[in-house]
Amino acid sequence: MKKLVYITLLSALFGLTSCDDQLDQKPVSSTTAESFYTNTNDFTQAINGVYSKLTSYPSQVLWLGEMRSDNLNVLHDGNRDWQGINDFSPNITTTGFISSAWNDNFNGIFNANSVLQALETKGSIITDATPKTRFTAETRFLRAFYYFQLVRTFGKVPLIEKPLTAVEVESVPRSNVSDIYKLIIADLEFASQNLPLSYTGANIGRATSNAAKGLLGLVYLTRSGPTYNIEGAGLASNEYDKALALFNEVIASNQYQLLPSYPSVFAYDNENNKEVIFDVQFMSSSNGAGFPSHLVPVAFWTGQGISNAYGNGYGASNFNVSKELRASYLTTSASDIRNTFNIQLSYSQPFIKKYIDLAKRGTNGRDWSINFIVLRYADILLLKAEAILKGAKGTQTEVDALVNQVRNRAGLPSIANVSFDALLEERRKEFLGEGIRWNDLVRSGNAITKMNAWIKNDGILTINPIIPEFLIYPVPATEIGTKVGLYQQNPGYN
Repeated sequence: MKKLVYITLLSALFGLTSCDDQLDQKPVSSTTAESFYTNTNDFTQAINGVYSKLTSYPSQVLWLGEMRSDNLNVLHDGNRDWQGINDFSPNITTTGFISSAWNDNFNGIFNANSVLQALETKGSIITDATPKTRFTAETRFLRAFYYFQLVRTFGKVPLIEKPLTAVEVESVPRSNVSDIYKLIIADLEFASQNLPLSYTGANIGRATSNAAKGLLGLVYLTRSGPTYNIEGAGLASNEYDKALALFNEVIASNQYQLLPSYPSVFAYDNENNKEVIFDVQFMSSSNGAGFPSHLVPVAFWTGQGISNAYGNGYGASNFNVSKELRASYLTTSASDIRNTFNIQLSYSQPFIKKYIDLAKRGTNGRDWSINFIVLRYADILLLKAEAILKGAKGTQTEVDALVNQVRNRAGLPSIANVSFDALLEERRKEFLGEGIRWNDLVRSGNAITKMNAWIKNDGILTINPIIPEFLIYPVPATEIGTKVGLYQQNPGYN
C-alpha cells in the first residue's frame, strides 16, 4: 500500500493531489463528489483519502499516550507544548496535540462518511459486487478506528454518520459513549465479515478481516473496563467472552506468527511481516514518518552530527525511560532482548530508540520510511491472556502458555501462574514505544493506583497526583467556543 496515493477530502468538495506519479490519475482541483466518481478507480482513490488521516495516529498515541504513562519521566526546560500533558495539568485545553487529535480523527470520519454516502448514491458505477462490498467494509473499519480513538481520548464526542457542513456540525451535541460504541461495533462487525484475509501487491497494508476482529476484541475489552465514575471509554460491560472469541478467530486463521527475532519485527527491510496485523503505512520523501524522532532528545541528534532532526519545541528536554521500567527489564538473570533494542542505554538519560536506524533516515528528521504497527500478533496473544484473567472461559495453563510465547522470544525463561499484574508488566516491556501502555492502564483499572505509586517510587516532583478526571482529555477550547452551550467541558479541566 506504500505506493497507493494518499489524498485528503478537506470539505464537501474534493481537492485531489497525487504523491505518486506512477499512478494514472487525472488532476482534479475542485469538483463535487457527484462529478468526481466516474469509475472504480475514483472510489479507490477516495478510500485512500480515508486512510490518509491514519498518518497522525503515531503522534497521537506517543504524545498523548506514551508520554502520559509511567513509561516516561519527561524533564522539560521551559514552557513546552506537551508539558501539561506529561504533568497532568488541568490547563491543557489549548494544547495543540489535543486539538490535533480531535480534528484529525473527525476529519477521518468526515472522509469516511463522504465515501460511504458516495457508495450509496454512485456505487452503481462499480459493476463488480466484490470491490463495492470491500470498499464499504474498508471505509467502515476506518470510521470505527477513528471513533474508537476519539472515545478513548475524550469520552463523549459528537456522533456523525453522514457528511455535514460546518454549520450543521454546530448543532450536533456530544453523544453518550454507549451510543458511539454501537456505531463502532456495527462497523467492525460488518468489516470483519466482508474484508479479505489478506492482500497482495500494492494493496498490502489495507484493513483485513482479522484487523477488524482484533480491533473489535480490543473494543470489547475496553468497554469492559471500569467506569472510574467518569464518562470515559470504560462501561464495566463484562464482555470478556466476546473479546476472547474474536482473539481465538484471529489466532485460528493461521495468518500470523511471532517472528523468531524481536528486532526483526521493526526492521525497515521487513515491513508488513507475518506478525503485523495492521499498521500505518509510510514511505520516505513522499510520505515520510516523523514518529521515530518523537520522544528523542535533541542532544542525541546533535551528538550524531545531525542538525535538522525533528526537534521543534524540544529545547534541552529529556524523554527519560522511567527508573521503574528500566529496573523491570532487569528483574531476571536472563538478558531481555527488548531492553537493549527498545532503549538507548549508552546515553546520559535513557530514551526510546526503537524505530531509529540512522542509515535509513530520509531527507530530515521527519522523513523516515518505517511503518507504525498498530496491532500485531504478540498483542493478540497477550490480549487473549487478559480476557481469560478477567473472567473469560479459559485456564491458567493457557494464560501461562500465551505469555511464555512472548517471553521466550525475548530471551526470557518461562514462568508459571502469571497474574494480571505480571501480564501488565510483560505488555509494558513488549510494547514500549508503541503507544499502548496508557490505554492498558486505563482499561485494566490500574491507572490511578499504578501511576500514583510510580510517581512516589521514582521520586517525581513535576507530575500532579492522578485523579479519575485526568483519564480522559479535555474537549479542545476551540470546540467549546464554537457555539456557546453546545459542549460542556470534561470535569477536572479549566
